[in-house]
Amino acid sequence: MKPTDFAKHLTEYLSAYLPSQKNLSKNTIHSYRDAFKLLIQYCHEVKNIPAERITMQVLSHELIAGFLQWLETERKCSISTRNQRLAAIHSFFRYAQAEEPAGLFHFQKVIAIPSKKTKKTVVEHLTPEAIKLLLEQPDKTSLKGRRDLTLMSVLYDTGARVQELIDVKVGDVILNEPAVIVLTGKGNKTRRVPLMKNTTALLQRYILENKLDKPWKNEYPLFINNQHNKLTKEGVAYIISKYVAAARSNSTLVPPNVNVHMFRHSKAMHLLQAGVNLIYIRDFLGHVDLKTTEIYARADTETKRRAIENAYPDLVDNSLPDWSQDQGLLSWLSDLK
Repeated sequence: MKPTDFAKHLTEYLSAYLPSQKNLSKNTIHSYRDAFKLLIQYCHEVKNIPAERITMQVLSHELIAGFLQWLETERKCSISTRNQRLAAIHSFFRYAQAEEPAGLFHFQKVIAIPSKKTKKTVVEHLTPEAIKLLLEQPDKTSLKGRRDLTLMSVLYDTGARVQELIDVKVGDVILNEPAVIVLTGKGNKTRRVPLMKNTTALLQRYILENKLDKPWKNEYPLFINNQHNKLTKEGVAYIISKYVAAARSNSTLVPPNVNVHMFRHSKAMHLLQAGVNLIYIRDFLGHVDLKTTEIYARADTETKRRAIENAYPDLVDNSLPDWSQDQGLLSWLSDLK
């Protein structure tokens, strides 16, 4: 059977356009790929259209709208996930416009499908005291405990995304003054993040203890699991959850549900509360757009309160007379029926 135009465009889009021209990361490409796996599944299971018969003409805006509804109702996906899948489809159809101009009108009807509005999520973060308590939980007398302490310290100190953390190689850690760690973020963009002295000391000991200080080990992953493989996202989440449970056994400082990304949120909030400029926080976190970083400023009520207090000092006189000593007022109150 002759390949369809959809098969041709999708293959070129995923294998050449996204990695070469858009320079997207593997994780982003995998996310886009998963969107089309679900779309093909929907066509086969719901519309009885096998993969080999899916064409660009078949993928009408009505079919795509039905697919998005199916994601929400049948697969119980959130609005955010639904919008992510739609973003992948929008991107693909924009690519197809240039490859097949004759289908412009058809493609643009799909591109016109709007994203759904979602509730603004609360930026969940931990207090400095909660972070300190978590870092006190690993057993420093054991090899694994020291690894976990170093991992959590790096995760917080650098504000790294979990994928950035597990992708760190030994050669990305530069401990000469000033100590920095090189993180590779979204779109394969790299940034150099400064390390504080305590985290630097932990890393120095960790690298020496695990004999990672040889030049030929620079390409080794910094953090590994029991099988000596690079840690996974699930592995890091398990480590965090273990110490959250330990911390909560004798304190309520740490909330019950702590995910890995909360370390990144916490670092950003603590930088903001310390008076660090949003521009610096943006670069520290590897955000492309300052608007992404501004979510921390909107969420930080404590900084807002301090700013308001500093802007309007002592405008309201708090030295009011003690009404309990006003005998006239007390007599009037006592006569009320």
